[in-house]
Amino acid sequence: MSEKKKICVIHGPNLNLLGSREPVFYGKLSLEQINELIQRKSEQLGLVTQTFQSNLEGEIVSKIQEISEKNFNGLIINPAAYTHTSIAIRDAISGTKIQTIEVHLSNLYQRESFRQKSLIAEVSLGQISGFAHISYLLALEVFALRGK
Repeated sequence: MSEKKKICVIHGPNLNLLGSREPVFYGKLSLEQINELIQRKSEQLGLVTQTFQSNLEGEIVSKIQEISEKNFNGLIINPAAYTHTSIAIRDAISGTKIQTIEVHLSNLYQRESFRQKSLIAEVSLGQISGFAHISYLLALEVFALRGK
């Protein structure tokens, strides 16, 4: 029997406010509710997931390096506002070469022009945006299907 794939899900800044923060863009589910859905979907797919949230860029970079050293199979990241500004997070993904899927709750391309550029997309397998919490679940499906 093969070992289960380990996937880390990183939630970026302000996502700890989900459920109350601009529900028109981000939905009504709290971060805890989204993490519960991620956990359930992971179990259904035979994946092992770890979730992490930080408002601090350096903590996110350190987490990416940590999961790379611990031989995680993939990263699902919602860098939130760091999507558009963080060369450090981009470099951590690129430098560790961890397979990454970038996710967003809202559709970046229907938002303000400054939100439409992602520094993370170029170092990711792909980007899933605009499907609220389902964006995370779709990313899990991709990792479950890769390498079968």
